[in-house]
Amino acid sequence: MWHLYLIRTKLGHLYTGITQDVQRRYKEHQEGGVKAAKSLKGKKPLILVFHQEIGSHSLALKTEAAIKKWPKEKKESLVRKEIPLAI
Repeated sequence: MWHLYLIRTKLGHLYTGITQDVQRRYKEHQEGGVKAAKSLKGKKPLILVFHQEIGSHSLALKTEAAIKKWPKEKKESLVRKEIPLAI
């Protein structure tokens, strides 16, 4: 099962990603090792602010791509649970 997640950086930026194991992936990002996203390095502290089960890898990829195009305020509305993640 695939999940979509959003992480907030120390500057307030939102990083969007997908994984099969949210806690493992979040830990990888926090540790900053070779498996961490390059765009998150040096931007700690990182806070996991949203995650939701998506389903298939294909659907997760499509959802991730769509959310990455959203303006920041729409992503913030998703984090605040003001809007649903329509899949």
